[in-house]
Amino acid sequence: MPTTIRLRVRATPRAQSTVLRRRADGSLAARIAVPPSDGRANRALMDLLAKSLDLPRRAISMERDKRARDKRIAVTTDNPTAVQAAVNRLQAAG
Repeated sequence: MPTTIRLRVRATPRAQSTVLRRRADGSLAARIAVPPSDGRANRALMDLLAKSLDLPRRAISMERDKRARDKRIAVTTDNPTAVQAAVNRLQAAG
């Protein structure tokens, strides 16, 4: 039975590179190399999350805050333990 995990992500568009890291408070920090115009940064964020968490893109959706830097992401999975392990493996933001 699918389980939904909610993640808090702070996105920074127009960064030099695209990278996802874990913050000390348990949320994630995403640096996205594309500008925020026409939703491009949000699409890049969703692709980055899918790749980093080893999930299909359709398993990840943005619940709210599409125009804000702080976003709430829903991850639907049959294996929440694997998703949590993938989040824990992310390098800590420094």
